[in-house]
Amino acid sequence: MTTARLALGTYRCRAIPEAAARAAASGAQWIDTAPNYATGRAQTLLVPALAAHPSLRVSTKAGYFTAVTGAEAVNAGVLTEDQAAVGHSLVPDYVRWQIARNREHLGRDRLDLVLLHNPERAHPGGRPVLHRTIRGAFTVLEEAVAAGHVTGYGIATWAGLEEEAFTVEELLALAAEAAAGAEHHLVAVQMPVSLVMMTPIAQALQGRGPLPAAAGAGVRVMASAPLHGGQLPGMVDQQLADLIRPGLTPAQACVLTVASCPGVTDVLIAASSAQHWSQAADAVTQPSLTATKLREITGVLASP
Repeated sequence: MTTARLALGTYRCRAIPEAAARAAASGAQWIDTAPNYATGRAQTLLVPALAAHPSLRVSTKAGYFTAVTGAEAVNAGVLTEDQAAVGHSLVPDYVRWQIARNREHLGRDRLDLVLLHNPERAHPGGRPVLHRTIRGAFTVLEEAVAAGHVTGYGIATWAGLEEEAFTVEELLALAAEAAAGAEHHLVAVQMPVSLVMMTPIAQALQGRGPLPAAAGAGVRVMASAPLHGGQLPGMVDQQLADLIRPGLTPAQACVLTVASCPGVTDVLIAASSAQHWSQAADAVTQPSLTATKLREITGVLASP
């Protein structure tokens, strides 16, 4: 069996209530969402499935927000109009306010996981300022943990780790500073891993990069965009799928590759239909690809 498990991602998921109920019924442990998904409605759309399956865990975020939420944040005094116009913020007052809204919208007193959403967006190109911003947001999250409002936290990034705006080791150090001597609660990293975004896979096979660093620290890694926004199945032909594992469809081969990557614990799939979810679920029940096979795949894709 593969180490990674399938989880529902609600970004670009077209039928969130039905997909969430299906994922929960199939035994999925995690659903990932954010306050800006589905034009701000994703969290409330999850409430029926979360109420019906209390053990189902959910990861949500703070960072991006819709224009409506931005206006409400201005009215609440947690953002200025200029800050709201950006559509993204990690200032402590806003993060604190967004945590409270997430709890309300999800109908849960305690959030399982809150991720800072693309923190690299906060201060592009300025690592010291960015790291101070992340530490400030982590401090708010530690306060929320202490208050019983959040169980754990982390980051959800698209390019921050690959571009080395921060490393896993630096994030752990910032979390330790935010905890002020107590045990920190940084427990997860969400990042893209796919046959397009292959750098984490290639690095992991060499024992370096964010995936081994996270695994060594016991940090959950949620692999986002394993199908690269649905584009990959059309880019992977059956010959490559058969190289990965004979008998799998291109989409299943892509999912299995990510699920087999050392360090990945969860693979996020925005499966809106029962067929897509079932196919992805079948893929992660396959035996893991070996390191040798993963090297062969990355070698084929890296060759001109």
